[in-house]
Formats: sequence, C-alpha cells, structure tokens
Amino acid sequence: MLQSFKSRLSPFFPRLAAGHRFVLRSLLTGALAFLLVLPPFYPLHASSRLKDVVDFEGVRDNMLIGYGLVVGLNGTGDSLTNSPFTETSLVGMLERLGVNTRGTSMKTKNVAAVMVTATLPPFASQGSRVDVVVSTLGDAKNLTGGTLLVTPLLGADGEVYAVAQGMMAVGGFSAQGQGASVTKGVPTSGRIANGAIVEREIPFRLADLGSIRLSLRNPDFTTANRVAASINQHLKGNVAVALDAATVRVLVPDARRHDIVGLMTDIEQVQVSPDQVARVVIDEQSGVIVMGENVRINTVAIAQGNLTIRITETPQVSQPAPLSQGGTTTTVPRTAIEVDQGEGKKLGVFNPGVSLQEMVQSLNALGIGPRDMITILQSIKAAGALQADLEII
Repeated sequence: MLQSFKSRLSPFFPRLAAGHRFVLRSLLTGALAFLLVLPPFYPLHASSRLKDVVDFEGVRDNMLIGYGLVVGLNGTGDSLTNSPFTETSLVGMLERLGVNTRGTSMKTKNVAAVMVTATLPPFASQGSRVDVVVSTLGDAKNLTGGTLLVTPLLGADGEVYAVAQGMMAVGGFSAQGQGASVTKGVPTSGRIANGAIVEREIPFRLADLGSIRLSLRNPDFTTANRVAASINQHLKGNVAVALDAATVRVLVPDARRHDIVGLMTDIEQVQVSPDQVARVVIDEQSGVIVMGENVRINTVAIAQGNLTIRITETPQVSQPAPLSQGGTTTTVPRTAIEVDQGEGKKLGVFNPGVSLQEMVQSLNALGIGPRDMITILQSIKAAGALQADLEII
C-alpha cells in the first residue's frame, strides 16, 4: 500500500533532486503510517470532577437553631399584648439580670422574639465563627437597627454548639404614611455575619478511617461503577468498589494511612463521566419543561387543535335625526362571534428513536406552546411512546 502511494506521488516531483525526493518520501511515509495507527474518533462525553459528583460521608454540615430576643428597635417590635411569649421571655431575661418586673404592665415595642438559625460546617473548631439568620416570630414590622442578645444555638441532639449575638444587617425596609406605604425586601429577617461562636466541636476523626465512603448526589448504577473504575485507574489498584447505586467504598491504601487529606484531594480531582436517566421534568405552575439528552420517542402521530370562540361586544349609539320629534337616543348592541376550530393544524409523525432536538424542533414547527406541549408529552407517555421518566413538580 505504501509503495503504491509513493509511486503515485512520484510524477508530481520530477524536478526534485534524488536526496530531496528521498527526504520527502520519508516524511510522507511516516505521516501515512501515523495516520493508519490513529484510533478511530469517538465523541467524548462531558466529564466532571469527582468532587462535583459525590459527597464524602461524614464530611457534612449540621443545622443549628435557637430562640432569642432582639432589642433596640425603633417602635417596630412585637406588641406584648399580641405576643405573650415575647413578654414572658423579656421578664425572664430581666430577672436573670437582677431586675424584677413581675406584676407590672410593660408596653414597650422595641423588643421582638426571633428564631435564630445557623449552619455548622464540618471540622468547625471551638472559637471559630459562623453566620446566623434571624427571623421574627411575632408581629414585629421591622428589625432594622436591632441587636440580638446572647442566644444559645442547639443541634438535633439538644446540645449547645454555638452562641450568637450581635448587630443585624437587614436587607429590606418599610416606610408608611397616612395614605401610602412602601416595603422593599423582607424587613422582618436579618443576618449577622460571623455572629455565632462555636462552643462545641462535633467528634469526627478523619485520620482513623480505614475506608472512605462516597455518596453520589444523583444515584445511578452506571455512574457508581464508573466512579469506582476511575478511582482504581487513578490509584493503580483495586481499592474502590460500588456498593450500590448511591455508595462507593474506597479502601485506604497502607501507604496513605497517614495522608488521608492528600488521598481525598487526589480522589476529588479524578475525572468521571456521569450517566443520567432519560427524564422529562415539567413544572405545570410556570410552564417550564426540562428534558435530558437521552429522551427518545417511538413512532407516534401527533395532532393538536383547540376550539376557540371569540365574542366581541362593540355597542353603537343610535341618535334620532336632527330636529326630529319623538326620537330618543339609544344604545344598539353589536356582537361579533369568531370560531377557530384549528383547521390549520396538521398531523405530525415522529419516527422511531427521535432525539430531543428533533422532537423540540418538530413541536415548535407545529406552533405548539409550552402549555400545550405539557399535555402532548403526558399523552405520549400515556401511549407508551415516550421512553423516559415523566416527572411533574
């Protein structure tokens, strides 16, 4: 084959010297041999880092919640008559500070009862700070200018893990007059950056782990198998195995026992191509349709047409002729009725294995809007021609 190729090229270089012809033929021979050994081209699937696909079990956030008081409001706090829990909390707080107010009537509107929430990140140590979100419980109208008093934040086990206090930043505002009012954002919720100090650590020793469990964010058997294969190829050993569609277990090699963080860093950067189930997600409230690339449709014929009746009222005024006697001005009704039976709609046929792009183009060519497309997809699924999961939210 190479000889015939070189013989065909020889007439094109008759004037080249023998040495030049030898060099040129050598280059062409090497280039042709290189092209012959190239692997065939296959389309590449989109790959993602493993850290964007899985979560490490044990490395997780924890929710904290607490109840507290916000003071310093400019008359926009809870009315104590409508929020008895605010008055009870205020009396209890003052008693702890040595002020006895029992039996007296308090009418302050500068205090508001609030719920305080925070997220405790993994490996948070004592003394570190986290952000907190403050939201009203009673009928307070605005938290602008308020200060959150010391509030213990509890975990799901009832233990105190952080203590919050500080000035709040409120993104919204509200202003009101006698004839009008304006409100922007949510003035009854605020945020305190670094407003809570961690007082208790969650016990978790990463260095003592003999194996690492990876939890897939989108469980899938194919993806789990690919994750295990990619890790084994990267670490050059049979250390990863897919336990189920959502979990992959990685045994810590003996050489990496004292470098768990470095091992997790290497695993996070492994590239993997996640697989996905053919799914169509429909939000009927907003008319949004999201389809995966693997959605396929069998042979099916679709026709869409609606009966539309438009009734238009255009009353006209009838007046008598000038200088006439006995005539009266009256209103004469005029009604126009228009009936659209959808004669212009055509029957569309989808061939077997129609892809997502072809289906969307065909439906758009029929002049079908999102609302009608939702009904069509549901009908195709009912007919058994839609090879995908139909999820309605």
